[in-house]
Amino acid sequence: MRRLRRLAHLVLFCPFSKGLQQGRLPGLRVKYVFLVWLCVFAGGWLAYVHYASYVELCRGHVCQVVIDLCTLHKVEWGTCLSSLPGQQVYSGLWQGKEVTIKCGIEESLNSKAGWDVAPRRELVLFDKPTRGTSIKEFREMLLSYLKANLGDLPSLPALVGQVLLMADFNKDSRLSLAEAKSVWALLQRHEFLLLLSLQEKEHASRLLGYCGDLYVTEGAPHRSWHGAALPPLLRPLLPPALHRALQQWLGPAWPWRAKIAIGLLEFVEELFHGSYGTFYMCETTLANVGYTAKYDFKMADLQQVAPEAAVRRFLQGRHCEHSADCTYGRDCRAPCDKLMRQCKGDLIQPNLAKVCELLRDYLLPGAPAGLREELGTQLRTCTTLSGLASQVEAHHSLVLSHLKTLLWKEISNTKYS
Repeated sequence: MRRLRRLAHLVLFCPFSKGLQQGRLPGLRVKYVFLVWLCVFAGGWLAYVHYASYVELCRGHVCQVVIDLCTLHKVEWGTCLSSLPGQQVYSGLWQGKEVTIKCGIEESLNSKAGWDVAPRRELVLFDKPTRGTSIKEFREMLLSYLKANLGDLPSLPALVGQVLLMADFNKDSRLSLAEAKSVWALLQRHEFLLLLSLQEKEHASRLLGYCGDLYVTEGAPHRSWHGAALPPLLRPLLPPALHRALQQWLGPAWPWRAKIAIGLLEFVEELFHGSYGTFYMCETTLANVGYTAKYDFKMADLQQVAPEAAVRRFLQGRHCEHSADCTYGRDCRAPCDKLMRQCKGDLIQPNLAKVCELLRDYLLPGAPAGLREELGTQLRTCTTLSGLASQVEAHHSLVLSHLKTLLWKEISNTKYS
């Protein structure tokens, strides 16, 4: 209701209301009354849409029911940051630190993003392992699950060992059935699995705690796209030109943007041939570009980062008529073999090319005059990269290195570095 009152106050200051005092003719009075009524109607509609979307998106009380028996109930819940009803995200405080609280309240989230080929409505969290399962059998369950999602990698047994240690929530050197079911439920959450796989990477958020299928990470980074603060129903109504204007007016100064961009390029390097395979960015937007108080890049959302094994499994043998039919997530697209009418396994556009396309709108506006031409040339070259990075590794590395060097040269030995 507080949000409704705030919007109501804004309606009262509608600029058209001045006409009620200044108008002299009856016709003008009718016109101004109509315009004031229109302002009130529009404000009421916005208030209703905003409140309805808030109620739809923010259901943290459902998540809190899950953790009644956990020590995590000491977390202080703050602002709702959810963008999807099934993925509850809140700011909060835990042990004096700003944190982000995340949990899932729907059973089939991954199928929406192409994580699995078929919906998994039959999945019931906390149903595995069953009573009587041995530690050895549970270890094999974990290894099989990780192979299916990350690929058959020699590093997976070590990751299984870390998961088993993590599952011992009360640190009594024993693994109870409840603890095993809890960690199994956590692994079904796409982002949690990604956080585990990228836990050693500088630009992914750190896990701080977990309970049931709820987990806590370090505080949410600042968003580079200021339209992310708008209700999801209103974001598509803003034209691209206004998005860019918001970024230029409200975003960080250009040297800070250069520093954030360098971190984003480093994140592209981290996703390529890491300890647990290669990962693809399948929704490359400014909404996912975040940064800390010191303007170090942090990936704001890992929901649309996917392991190579998952993307290949999704595309393999998939029927298609056009390349658009071979799309994983939003922008991980593979060619369509029109003769066989099946998707090929290689992506059309690698991570680096998509990131450079994003950086053209992020870096070129406001760039120093002496740098703009060369920066534009390098970014255009970068956006033309195609094929799997594994096939043109040296070329990709060279392009990425040139971009980082160019940006560092501009901001090094200044307060921005």
